[in-house]
Amino acid sequence: MFKPCFSKLILVVNLSLFNFIAFATTDANIEAKEKSNQTTTDNIEVIVVTGSRQPSTQLTLAGNIDSILTEDIALVSPVQPSDLLNRATAVHIQSNNGMESLPAIRSPVLTGPGAAGAFLFLEDGIATRAAGFANNNALAELNLAQAQKIEIIRGPASAVYGSNAVHGVINVLTKAPSNGSDISILAGPNDRYQLQGSFGSKSEKQGVSANIQAVNDGGYRDNSGFKSLKFGLRHDYIQGDDRFKTVVAGFLLDQNTAGFITSKDNVSNDNASQDNSASCYSSSYADENLYKDGNAMKKNCDNDAYRQWSSLRIATSWQRKLSDDRRVTLTPYFRINQMEFRQHYLPSKAIEKNNHYSIGINNNFNWQLNPQLALIMGIDLEWTQGELSQTQQKADSYSWGKARQQGLQYNYKVAASTIAPYVQSDWQVNEQLTMTASIRFDATQYRYDNLIANGTTKSDGSFCVNQNNAPVACLYQRPSDRNNNFNNTSNKLGLNYRLSNNMALFTTWSQGFRAPQTTDMYRLQNQQTIGDINSERLDNIELGLRGISKQITYEAVIYTMNKVNFFFRDADGLNVTDGKTSHQGIELSLKYQPIDNLTVAVNYSYAKNYYEFDRASSGIIKGNEVDTAPQQQGNIRVAWQVNDSTAFELEWLHMGQYYLDPANKHEYAGHNLLQLRGTMQVNNNIRLFARIENLTDEIYASRADYAFGAYRFFGGQPRALHLGVSVKF
Repeated sequence: MFKPCFSKLILVVNLSLFNFIAFATTDANIEAKEKSNQTTTDNIEVIVVTGSRQPSTQLTLAGNIDSILTEDIALVSPVQPSDLLNRATAVHIQSNNGMESLPAIRSPVLTGPGAAGAFLFLEDGIATRAAGFANNNALAELNLAQAQKIEIIRGPASAVYGSNAVHGVINVLTKAPSNGSDISILAGPNDRYQLQGSFGSKSEKQGVSANIQAVNDGGYRDNSGFKSLKFGLRHDYIQGDDRFKTVVAGFLLDQNTAGFITSKDNVSNDNASQDNSASCYSSSYADENLYKDGNAMKKNCDNDAYRQWSSLRIATSWQRKLSDDRRVTLTPYFRINQMEFRQHYLPSKAIEKNNHYSIGINNNFNWQLNPQLALIMGIDLEWTQGELSQTQQKADSYSWGKARQQGLQYNYKVAASTIAPYVQSDWQVNEQLTMTASIRFDATQYRYDNLIANGTTKSDGSFCVNQNNAPVACLYQRPSDRNNNFNNTSNKLGLNYRLSNNMALFTTWSQGFRAPQTTDMYRLQNQQTIGDINSERLDNIELGLRGISKQITYEAVIYTMNKVNFFFRDADGLNVTDGKTSHQGIELSLKYQPIDNLTVAVNYSYAKNYYEFDRASSGIIKGNEVDTAPQQQGNIRVAWQVNDSTAFELEWLHMGQYYLDPANKHEYAGHNLLQLRGTMQVNNNIRLFARIENLTDEIYASRADYAFGAYRFFGGQPRALHLGVSVKF
């Protein structure tokens, strides 16, 4: 039933090329200018697209938004998402290994089953994965390095985008075609080579572009290298009142995975993430300081761990102008995603294979009723077919009351469908005051089909056995075939008051929800109740001040959020379905140009995240701080344009202290990093660039936690110099 992800490599590439040729020879659309990148010099009106269903001026937007622009992307030339996204306010991407990462956007760093689906990742407004099939590492699929712009919403946005837009949204905007081509090569330590290039051609009515990024990285830990390939194709066309845009995006990953380095003491045989952790390395450092041992942090105690991953997305947007005050937009899309990896972080070290494919359509009807009032309404439709299997290669085992069987532990299919009508109104009350209101209803259905024996037996229906060879229930529980339905309504109400041409005050009440993921519903343990789960919900209230001028731009936001039905896995390895948390904080961003050739950018956030319930088995007491939730984080960037051809940027990244466990008994002290980047334009066609990561060679943990009686760390990247050259044709 399942095939390795890379067995379809040639099919994926051929399918992409076939669609590119087909779309490139039909009517599709090009905008004369990218609306998402326009400005008007009189009032410095910046256009953003992610906050609503249409382009909006940032000063009149009711809600927060952050943007990473083309020049920032080119300067960083990112591979891992953390390279670039950590420049944004209240965003922290923890790098694990290879292309794996865990995001935090106005939130703790969420891990385990509950993390999947807490954030929504988009490309030109289309989600990269189906709502019930999220993955913690989903940022890896996006081609950040060749984007036109990246827009980030902090906090819930389900009234616009539906399920999974709980703690934040990241929308990657692709580049419109232009004439010319370029190629760049970047080299760094540990056999890091990065090759990327693009080609474009446009005429008065149409344009076509292609881009590719290929990365080979040997990894700074033993046997931890990866190879990745990202490619994109875009075709735009305009014909009379019709505008078309077609985007094709593909991703391939082949990775040797290195897991946590775990402290040697107090690691139970049942719960240790790696069987050989105690013998893999030796260290004289205290457990809480193990990450300071550079030799230990370079080890890979999971030599058999791997991840293979491929995905393909195709979307065509058709916009038709019906009259001066009405237009309609239809965006049909297709996606396919396949993944195979070893669960090195679990005692079974089982191999998981999952895949899903979707067809869907997003549409909206935009009606400008009068100069003061506009309505946007539509209905989003999606159908998805997904599969998952989990297979243990190790022999049967029984320890700490848990029986793990060799062979298939799960094997199921899920057909999912979503119907989501919505309406949004924008009302210009007077010259200063704008009001926005949105409501959306999502009806989600899962049709689950179990392909092996139901219950807590082995896949053939036989029992597991304990240490006395007596029959016992196996650890893994498989529900019988069933249908599950989740209906969710989400709302947003926002006000924006224009204080002056360059300053605005805004306030927003918004809601986010996360329908249970299919793995939440159908991959259970024997102590859990089938079907005992509701949609996670988050309510947010924020107040902000925003200013945009030629010399200075800034945004200051204060917020409070409350979440119910918080889903996570506790210290006993069981799913908690009814958790409650609260979140309060302030967020500041500033970009200031004191003189023509010097720019200072500051991003800072202070947050308090609390558990609002008791659960003794997890060490949770109401009022404890949520683990892996730094109170303070931020960065300062100083950019110096030396002359017309040479520029430098120095960046300071600060990560504050955070607790490692729900009981708040263990903590990580935080760290500070310096990054130095430089670029020199040799001539009109050749550009040299370089960066030094971790300039001071700080010893730090890119990820830290405490679980199963042990500290667990991913050691941070040591100092690394990267050199590159870019050539335009």
